[in-house]
Amino acid sequence: MVAPNNLPEEFLQYVWENKLFFTKNNQTTSGEAVEVLNPGQRNSNSGPDFFNARIKIGDTVWAGNVEIHKNSSDWERHKHQTDKAYDSVILHVVEVNDKEVRRENNEKIPTLVLTYPDHLRINYQSLLLAQTWIACQNQFHKIDPVVLQLGFNRLMVERLENKTGEIIQRLEQNNNDWNETFYQVLAKMFGFKVNAVPFELLAKALPLKILAKHKNNLLQLEALLFGSSGLLNKELLGDSYFLQLRNEYSFLYKKYNLNAVESHLWKFMRLRPGNFPTIRISQMAALIYRSHGLFSKIIEIENINELKELFDVSASEYWNSHYNFNKLSKRNSKKTLGEQSINALIINVIVPFLFVYGEKQNREQLKNRALEFLEQLPPEHNSILTNWKKLGIETHSAFETQSLLQLKNIYCKQKKCLNCQIGVKIVKNTTV
Repeated sequence: MVAPNNLPEEFLQYVWENKLFFTKNNQTTSGEAVEVLNPGQRNSNSGPDFFNARIKIGDTVWAGNVEIHKNSSDWERHKHQTDKAYDSVILHVVEVNDKEVRRENNEKIPTLVLTYPDHLRINYQSLLLAQTWIACQNQFHKIDPVVLQLGFNRLMVERLENKTGEIIQRLEQNNNDWNETFYQVLAKMFGFKVNAVPFELLAKALPLKILAKHKNNLLQLEALLFGSSGLLNKELLGDSYFLQLRNEYSFLYKKYNLNAVESHLWKFMRLRPGNFPTIRISQMAALIYRSHGLFSKIIEIENINELKELFDVSASEYWNSHYNFNKLSKRNSKKTLGEQSINALIINVIVPFLFVYGEKQNREQLKNRALEFLEQLPPEHNSILTNWKKLGIETHSAFETQSLLQLKNIYCKQKKCLNCQIGVKIVKNTTV
């Protein structure tokens, strides 16, 4: 078992916030009676742990802030005695009182040693020590599934807020140009993890405003994208399509003073041929060619099927018989983007953009639409979701699978059980 004094401070904060401590006969270390009228509001920023608490000490009701430590000596170890932000602390709550502490003016701070039911510690320790896929795996089946369902909406909104952080940062870098920012994030996603970095570099090397000038010429769009990718530098000679692209790019790169991405960054190994960067670049050119003002169109689309149709693009005809330049493939087939890829783009690009755009423009209907799109998409499939299924969790939409990914990656993996509705139920439960 984890020793009580080795439990993280957040456990004491959890006990305090939820008033799970023993409430009768509490006294300060000086012997004054303590009654917690209101534990206060948790502070996630710098400063005392809880704001606006109301504590009755002796015959006096105090309003102010509360600081929580494992050991009272942590007050000086954290140098609170020289920080005026802590002068408003009306009660110091600790698990072990090993030192008397004072404010900057040498005034003694009332200290309460927190006592609580032992099952809270035992249950939390079992979660911390668990070596299973998720900490609560052995108790998970005892939890009402409704608890998880009710948490999906919070988890999904939280996941979207995490994803929109990158969008907001890029937007600032692009001087609030939504179209350029959308193009960059979309390009990165076209790399589907393996080639995300070179696709991102390609979008930065070739701004959307340049592509927009050639929106009606597919060959020039491909020449710009393939040329800026560096993939036209690999061969001195080639077939007619390759040479045509190279000739177009040799003029355009001088016109716009372009710089190409290093070609060695592109990954082909261990990829299915349909996911080769050559195919993806051609598909992206087709999307730009077919959908000028793409971001504006997406903002207006309300139907998920219309959105899917917008991304239903294919690589140009040359790629029907090729996966690489100058090398005929055995199969002759049209290289469409594919339903799974389209769904992935909607989940990871379209939905977060709708959400953050709705937030920034104060258009609540766009945020709701983003969540509705997720509810209308089929559930995703990966190893994490397979493990959830083994635990008895059936999913019916991308909304639910995205929520489960958030739960696993942000809470279970980091053992933030005290911030999870399931973990909280288990810690509180006297029978688990």
